[in-house]
Amino acid sequence: MRASRSAGPDGVLLLDKPAGITSTRALAKAKRLVGSLKGGHTGTLDPFATGLLPLVFGEATKFSRFLIDSEKAYDATLRLGEVTPTGDTESAVDRRSDVHADDAAIDSVLGSLLGAQTQVPPMHSAVRVAGRRLYDYARSGEEVDRPARDVELFELARLARRGDDLDIRVRCSKGTYVRTLAKDIGERLGCGAHLVALRRTGVGRFRLSEAVGFDTLEREGLDAARGRLLPTDVLVAGLERLDADADAAERFCHGRQIDAAGGTAKEVAVFGPLGRFLGVASRMAAGRLAPLRLMSTGEAKLPDFA
Repeated sequence: MRASRSAGPDGVLLLDKPAGITSTRALAKAKRLVGSLKGGHTGTLDPFATGLLPLVFGEATKFSRFLIDSEKAYDATLRLGEVTPTGDTESAVDRRSDVHADDAAIDSVLGSLLGAQTQVPPMHSAVRVAGRRLYDYARSGEEVDRPARDVELFELARLARRGDDLDIRVRCSKGTYVRTLAKDIGERLGCGAHLVALRRTGVGRFRLSEAVGFDTLEREGLDAARGRLLPTDVLVAGLERLDADADAAERFCHGRQIDAAGGTAKEVAVFGPLGRFLGVASRMAAGRLAPLRLMSTGEAKLPDFA
């Protein structure tokens, strides 16, 4: 993590988002607590949802998409036999049904939903159609066609059942709506369902156990909050890595292509002498790497290259 006098620190904060606030509000509060002017998140959580919300600050915002594209993990609670228009607790129950499914039937339905599939985003979501957010259409009472998305469910397991409340674990690809998944489970069980609790437990290689809440950040103060920031290069840990020598690092930092023998990945994380992260490169023909996203000059230019 590097602190800048003007814009604040660079790095990644693993936040345990509380219920009742949007991801945008959580980001604004975190920016204040770490003293940053520039920040972003790596995939939103609905206001009622809690759990792991990785936030990026300063230079780390350039590389947030590598975490946005990662798989996610959730613990969710479904209420069987009740349906709401939004698929969660943000709207009132408008249909009730008797629940006759036993654990064997539930396990069978969960197993049937595993794998690659398409999913239609819910109307109450931030997906844009014809330039407008779907939730804007929904608030106006309009229902519009929305394109299905390719998603994949890697794990879908029953954890517990308390009456008509069903706890499940979900591990899925980016872009998966657990609200829609809850609706699909309810339909296949023949009783309907909606989401009453959602807690994100994983994003890529990060786990909720590593996250910190606002109470701790506020109690510990600015220096401690900045000390919790992970370095920017954790965002590209899943990429192929190239350790460039001093000459190649200097060329790369000035926007020029460099040689890269071996390797097949389309995108490569480039590091200079002393292991300093310089940016991400795109693999070109003939074993060359072209700069794709660079750390700022102040971070990437190393006077000790030579």
